[in-house]
Amino acid sequence: MSCFAVKDPTAVERANLLNMAKLSIKGLIESALSFGRTLDSDYPPLQQFFVVMEHCLKHGLKVRKSFLSYNKTIWGPLELVEKLYPEAEEIAASVRDLPGLKTPLGRARAWLRLALMQKKMADYLRCLIIQRDLLSEFYEYHALMMEEEGAVIVGLLVGLNVIDANLCVKGEDLDSQVGVIDFSMYLKSDDDIGGKERNVQIAAILDQKNYVEELNRQLNSTVSSLHARVDSLEKSNTKLIEEATKVDVEAELQTYKHSRQGLDEMYNEARRQLREESQLRQDMENELVVQVSMKHEIELAMKLLEKDIHEKQDTLIGLRQQLDEVKAINMEMYQKLQVSEDAMKEKNEIIGRLEDKTNQINAAMKQLEQRLQQAEKAQMEAEAEDEKLKQEYVNKSESLQKEFSQKEKQLLQLETDLKIEKEWRQTLEDDLQKEKETVSHLRIETQEIINLKKEFLKLQEKNKQLKRICQDQEAALQELASKLSESKLKIEDIKEANKALQGQVWLKDKEATHCKLCEKEFSLSKRKHHCRNCGEIFCNACSDNELPLPSSPKPVRVCDSCHAILIQRCSSNVP
Repeated sequence: MSCFAVKDPTAVERANLLNMAKLSIKGLIESALSFGRTLDSDYPPLQQFFVVMEHCLKHGLKVRKSFLSYNKTIWGPLELVEKLYPEAEEIAASVRDLPGLKTPLGRARAWLRLALMQKKMADYLRCLIIQRDLLSEFYEYHALMMEEEGAVIVGLLVGLNVIDANLCVKGEDLDSQVGVIDFSMYLKSDDDIGGKERNVQIAAILDQKNYVEELNRQLNSTVSSLHARVDSLEKSNTKLIEEATKVDVEAELQTYKHSRQGLDEMYNEARRQLREESQLRQDMENELVVQVSMKHEIELAMKLLEKDIHEKQDTLIGLRQQLDEVKAINMEMYQKLQVSEDAMKEKNEIIGRLEDKTNQINAAMKQLEQRLQQAEKAQMEAEAEDEKLKQEYVNKSESLQKEFSQKEKQLLQLETDLKIEKEWRQTLEDDLQKEKETVSHLRIETQEIINLKKEFLKLQEKNKQLKRICQDQEAALQELASKLSESKLKIEDIKEANKALQGQVWLKDKEATHCKLCEKEFSLSKRKHHCRNCGEIFCNACSDNELPLPSSPKPVRVCDSCHAILIQRCSSNVP
């Protein structure tokens, strides 16, 4: 009896309710995870959880007196949530619109079920316990919701967010349900085979305790009803006293005394029963003292389990956060890797094209070298004009070789850049395994890729320019080749023309800078051509005619004016 006298009974009640809340939440989470699907209203651990939450919310609730009865319900503080948390307005409105709910307790039960389905019960109750000045209107100062135990329970409710529940609130009779905690669900232990008798004894003692508590509740209700009737009789007494001046006072007083005497007897009888029940409760407490050591062992085990659960929940939350971060990093890395791979493919394609073009240039250069050798042999036999053409051709070939060496240097630079890109790609694959250094490396590498893209764009522009130059040079070389092939014919034509046309003068290349006919200036692309008839120098457009001459039976190049004269002569000679 001494240990019970020292402890505060409200603190003991709070501790017991906290332990029951921990047990119910833990059992609900474990059974729901093993169950593996959505929970419904008939699931026993879920029903027990709502009963325990109802007891926790009822603890220390103030009794509000009305004119006819006493009002004690948890719907009042739960209605405050919609003012503190705007998202809870939908729940409160749906609870009020339910047609089958008639009592505030039924509305509160429906509110708890809807909050669990929304996975917002912890958030709603956290907003409620923060506002203690508002809660003080509904709860006593020693209530569970006003103390630290309420905050602990709200923290435990966060773990219920992993549970999916589908509860049909409309079909349930929430007004008339009896909220009795089933302790047998939490006292079962499959591992302790030898402790079955002890569990049976504890269950029996707990049943007796529940019976005593139920009797106490009934007695308290009868006492409260008697108090209410006494208050009503006192009110009626005051009214009767006021009316006694007009009515027979003695008769009314006698009836009042008789009724008061009967009420006093009922009150004395209720007090006697209350004393007997309190004595019985003390006896039961004496019996419970024997089981205190067992209860302490169970509490220690429950504390260890709670620590285990909290640690596992914290580690689970931490692992989930790390998993989300790793997923986000992996997605970023994968996207960047895809971008870099696409850039590498484009660069490889560009390099392949450049290699094909260099091969084509090499083949063209080989052909040009062969043509140069042939041209050199022909120039050895040609005159000073042919030597000048050879010198110009040699100069052009040297410029082409210089440009070719520049292209080779550019190719070497591209190959080195390709090696750098391959090494960079290898470093990318290695850096995928490092989580902390990836972000900085990838930023540097993306900047390098941007610079390389700019360089490749510059190279593409240079390549286009080189293409244009190569095309112009190829056209010039083709004309040179045709010129060299015609040089042999020129020599023979010149010899025969010297014999046939002794009076005509063969104009040298130095002396002509413009076409004699169209007067356009000669250039690398606009070549010089001798007319085999008159010996003057014309452009290709003004000397694009061929006719047989007396000096040459084969058709040779003549200018437009000579062509017209010769055609006219031929037509005049024809009979």
